[in-house]
Amino acid sequence: MCGIMGFAGESSAVPVLLDGLEKLEYRGYDSAGISVLRKDGVLETIKKKGPLSVLEGVLKENSPEGFSGIGHTRWATHGAPSDQNAHPQTNTAGDIAIIHNGIIENYARIREWLSMRGYSFRSQTDSEVIAHLIDYYYNGDLLEAVRDAVPHLTGSYALVVISSRSPGEIVAARKDSPLVIGLGKGENFIASDIPALLSHTRNVLFLEDGEFVRLTKDSVDISDAYGMPVSRDVFHVDWEAEAAERGGYPHFMLKEINEEPHAIRTSFGARVGADGLLDLSECGLTEENARSFKRVFAVACGTAYYAAVAARYMFEKLIGLPVEVDIASEFRYRDPLIGPGDLFIAVSQSGETSDTLAAMRLAKSKGAKILAIANVVGSTLTREADMVLYTLAGPEIAVASTKAYVTQLVCLSMLCLEMGRLRGTIDMERYRSVVKALGRLPEQAAAVIENDLPVRRAAHMYAGVSDAFFLGRNLDYAVSLEASLKLKEISYIHSECIAAGELKHGPIALVEEGTLVIFFATQPALYEKTASNIKEVKARGAHVVAVCPQNAVLVRDIADEVIDVPETDPVLAPVLAVIPAQLFAYYCAVERGYNVDKPRNLAKSVTVE
Repeated sequence: MCGIMGFAGESSAVPVLLDGLEKLEYRGYDSAGISVLRKDGVLETIKKKGPLSVLEGVLKENSPEGFSGIGHTRWATHGAPSDQNAHPQTNTAGDIAIIHNGIIENYARIREWLSMRGYSFRSQTDSEVIAHLIDYYYNGDLLEAVRDAVPHLTGSYALVVISSRSPGEIVAARKDSPLVIGLGKGENFIASDIPALLSHTRNVLFLEDGEFVRLTKDSVDISDAYGMPVSRDVFHVDWEAEAAERGGYPHFMLKEINEEPHAIRTSFGARVGADGLLDLSECGLTEENARSFKRVFAVACGTAYYAAVAARYMFEKLIGLPVEVDIASEFRYRDPLIGPGDLFIAVSQSGETSDTLAAMRLAKSKGAKILAIANVVGSTLTREADMVLYTLAGPEIAVASTKAYVTQLVCLSMLCLEMGRLRGTIDMERYRSVVKALGRLPEQAAAVIENDLPVRRAAHMYAGVSDAFFLGRNLDYAVSLEASLKLKEISYIHSECIAAGELKHGPIALVEEGTLVIFFATQPALYEKTASNIKEVKARGAHVVAVCPQNAVLVRDIADEVIDVPETDPVLAPVLAVIPAQLFAYYCAVERGYNVDKPRNLAKSVTVE
């Protein structure tokens, strides 16, 4: 997720672009760049690795003078942070420049096709192919060239284009990645989020999926894929500036929950080919090393640890590889029996978690192979690991992790599948079935978020409780751990997670009239067992909320409240089941009047022991 800013007007473009990019730097900060159409008709592109301040320093010495331009702050996906990989990306002549948010899944095939037609490439990005593709189709009309190019793109994009061949205009298109148009007098703007525009206008238009826009200083023309004009009501932004920086959401946490479908799509879409096979070669996973591993250690802290717990069930269920899961702070202070032939998976959103780094270094000193699953490009964990698989969730600002967790689950499931394929220990029919199910998760996750009325109702009913219990078996136990943590973190309701089979071994003594018990039931083989547990707590007066799909009839018939999740492959169920748990925690915290984004005593990244 990166920052996009575009401007066409009657004033100098560079200050406007930099002002917008400063508001968007939280969306990406490993490089930044601008392309400005100078007064002499030359399109000048300046871009630099590093935070926006590096680019600003360069522009103090050399600032192109012009009245239209585009700018970008990047969160690296394809290609490490560098001047060459920074946006804007240009065609060979440098007279077409593009900025792009999203993932072009079929870029390798397009790149090969363009290479055969004489195009050469300077970056490792997926985005550069777009500039050359537009160049290929350009025949005097920039909008038509973009309209001809984008049907060849598979994936997601917010795409903004400028060219010296079409002076004074900016063209944009979107699919699964936001773009908002700002309306001014004698000037117009386009950006990836509203905060970039608020210094200049509060009247905006939202570009929808499949739409195009041609923007000049005096006009904004939106059209559909067939070139038919589209009318759009103007939205007047009247939020406070602080709220606007959250994209109109009351809290970053809610915003990031709503970003989960896109995050899942990005994390998965970047690693699947047209043949339906996953490609994790980016992290250095080969058949040779996949076959060499005898055991897996998955080690992390907090939310990342709970993702690792889910991974244990995945690895053992799908490919029969033994997995030890440990809390990083415990792993580092025991004498773990780990060494050559073992794979150590370190999971961390920030890549800077102190205990996880220490545990990783201990495992490395004993000869284990290290694979990092992290979100932050260039973090300490990713620099020191032997292999890295980025979650591609984009910057996560809320302290309570949401989209980082679901993308960790997606990455762990992809890693499991690909290791099984390379080791020859997974049936290929099952492999392809789970890969297809991964592809359906973004749409299913969006449906969960959209249909949140039962979650809101449950939160309204139970936000006043003092205690709550989360129960589940197998992968439902794994997701219950994270659900319980979310409720603790932001609502301050005391909650415990209990493996449902342990209920009679002590915890049931705490169940009394009015106790809130939340069951997760997404594993069909365990519906009967879960139904028995529900009857046990209801017999003692508990209120039961069940999170389950439609086919969990035994569970649904006896629960007091039911929250639906779509049916998916059971090994992927935690990805969907955790979303209502995140929303429940969020709405409970709001009902109780707490600041969701600033939970007491917590920091986003724990970089000290």
